[in-house]
Amino acid sequence: MPEGSPGDQFLYLTTTGRKTGRPREIEIWFVASGGRFYVLAEDFLAAQWVKNLVRNPRVQVRVGDRSFGASARPLDPQRDAEAYQAAQRLAREKYGWGDGLPVELTPDEAGERRS
Repeated sequence: MPEGSPGDQFLYLTTTGRKTGRPREIEIWFVASGGRFYVLAEDFLAAQWVKNLVRNPRVQVRVGDRSFGASARPLDPQRDAEAYQAAQRLAREKYGWGDGLPVELTPDEAGERRS
């Protein structure tokens, strides 16, 4: 699974609304490492999109012209310390901002679709 083109600044993350069951798409900065994508929630677990994926971790991701299903999970600062810190560091390097809760997006094995 490609990790995004160097020029890709955003990915589009679609969660399922925890109250409505309807798709909810956001545009968000991302970083990639080891075949996984990471997005940072500025409002940590209070972010609506994080609440949605905690309820239902199945998400859709679109980066450039590629779309794929993935599973999402907020990282724990102790249990996932290495990935947590790496995601924040990569975001600081790419965007100059790396605060926030890292959420790991693991693409499905089935692969990607081109739009």
